[in-house]
Amino acid sequence: QVHLVESGGASVQPGGSLRLSCVASGETDCISTMGWYRQSPGKQRELVATFTIGGSTWYPNSLKGRFAISRDDNNNTMYLQMNSLEPEDTAVYYCNAALALCYSDYQASWGQGTQVTVST
Repeated sequence: QVHLVESGGASVQPGGSLRLSCVASGETDCISTMGWYRQSPGKQRELVATFTIGGSTWYPNSLKGRFAISRDDNNNTMYLQMNSLEPEDTAVYYCNAALALCYSDYQASWGQGTQVTVST
């Protein structure tokens, strides 16, 4: 089991920046991949970025160049740097961890979410 806690969400004007944090605890050695998702009312949860233990990152084309994911292995904290924010980025952002290093049944953990609001 992995416990994830997000923070850093806020209200910001278009063009602004935010950095979200996700602190992981518990079976952190089991984590194979961590990622950020977001969800707006009426929309499906959307994958924003992933970070693998090997150091590879992934972003959808729509966010590439604006968002950057990173992880501090010393304190089990993952970050999402968000730049040039747009109103369409408004959503609840969730931290996710896949536990493939210990489990073969695709177990995953989710944080509680942090609200990001981009408006004038």
